[in-house]
Amino acid sequence: MAQPSTELNGLLAFPLTPFTEDLAINLDALAETVESHIAAGAGALFVACGTGEFGSLAPEEHAAVLARARDVAAGRVPVWVGAGGGAATARAGGAAARAGGADGVLLMPPYLVTGPPHGLIDHVRHAVADTGIPVVVYHRGTGAFTAETAPDLLAIPGVVGFKDGVGDVDLMTRIRTAITDTDPGRDFLFFNGLPTAEVSARAYAAIGVARYSSAVHCFAPEIAVRFHRALADGDDTAMDALLAGFYLPLVALRQETRGFAVSLVKAAARLRGDKVGGVRPPLAEPTPEQTDRLAAIIDGGHAVLRGLEHSR
Repeated sequence: MAQPSTELNGLLAFPLTPFTEDLAINLDALAETVESHIAAGAGALFVACGTGEFGSLAPEEHAAVLARARDVAAGRVPVWVGAGGGAATARAGGAAARAGGADGVLLMPPYLVTGPPHGLIDHVRHAVADTGIPVVVYHRGTGAFTAETAPDLLAIPGVVGFKDGVGDVDLMTRIRTAITDTDPGRDFLFFNGLPTAEVSARAYAAIGVARYSSAVHCFAPEIAVRFHRALADGDDTAMDALLAGFYLPLVALRQETRGFAVSLVKAAARLRGDKVGGVRPPLAEPTPEQTDRLAAIIDGGHAVLRGLEHSR
């Protein structure tokens, strides 16, 4: 198995899953989407995950998305895929990912039910089983771990990383410390997986969690790439400008309606002409007034970029 740390560096992109007008998967548009992410410099692709509406896809759709993404990527960047849900579904998803040639799996939280901490570890163990594929475990919702049990993930073959979607920096500090102290020599990956992760990126980088996924890469990759470079360079001036002029207004709009972490991203992609279609229910589209504000926010982000270039 290749070392994950060399495969998952750079800006991690989570492509949208394009749909037609009747909400069927549009694989040709998906091919264009994947190619645009690679051309914009994505370090790896995570298809059919949260931004890709994982929960709305049938198993055969999930397999089709992975197959087309791998064909388009053609080995230029790693292609990971989502799996998860109930115990049997998660296990089947991992097996399908391996059969489909995925480079790894992002393991989503269990469906609906919440068990005790040790039960969650057992869920991961059952889901991973003997799939023989690298797995990053997503810490959020019904899959929230504790600092006491998270190190148990190290004993599960195939688990190579931990992605935080809870947003508790104190808890993530304790989890990261507990895992690294348990096996200091282990090349274990930590990710910031919060919506609009750039807003929290500095705080997470300070605790040793510098990797993050960027939904903004789906519709304004030049902004996402510029922020990522500023974070790597410790350029607080650029980060502050992008946060004030783009990211924080975007988050304020995102928080107006549940599900906008995906719906707004698709709406923004459509604004730039991408053929991604709408979202599947229960997600809802932004209103025309919200879409107008979204367009203004994106224009503001590009204005900040121009200002940063002129100041160099």
